[in-house]
Amino acid sequence: MNIDIKRRTLLKGSVAAGVIGMAAGAGLVTPRMVLAAWPKSAFSATSVDAALKALFGSSDLTGSDKIKLKAPDIAENGAVVPVTVSVEGIDGVESISILAEKNANPLTSNYELADGTLPYIATRIKMGKTSSVIAVAKAGGRLYSTGKEVKVTIGGCGG
Repeated sequence: MNIDIKRRTLLKGSVAAGVIGMAAGAGLVTPRMVLAAWPKSAFSATSVDAALKALFGSSDLTGSDKIKLKAPDIAENGAVVPVTVSVEGIDGVESISILAEKNANPLTSNYELADGTLPYIATRIKMGKTSSVIAVAKAGGRLYSTGKEVKVTIGGCGG
């Protein structure tokens, strides 16, 4: 039975790789198309406001208790800080972004969500030093946020 499961996993992976390879070979999927949507100016911004303006066109945030941000109070290693963001009670969440306020480039990640997707993100971010971690959810053209101070004992962004 264990061999059957491994065989199925291998076959599924092979079929998926083949389909992606054929799509890329036919020109349906290209790396340039994916990179064209990457908001370079937002990720290279040096302040939270600049990152938000580059990403959303606005930095007007509305604080919300409907966004749950889970991060450690003390991160022993800033290179790997686990962060979980979930949104409950705000309909039509289009994206979730995570920022570390005192990083050289505050925007750590941005997730565009498809319609009907559960607004939940679990990831790990890098933090250079003790800072506020800010979660921003975009829904209905508005930006909602919450934050939490995370103390970093060993920096992860070159520190």
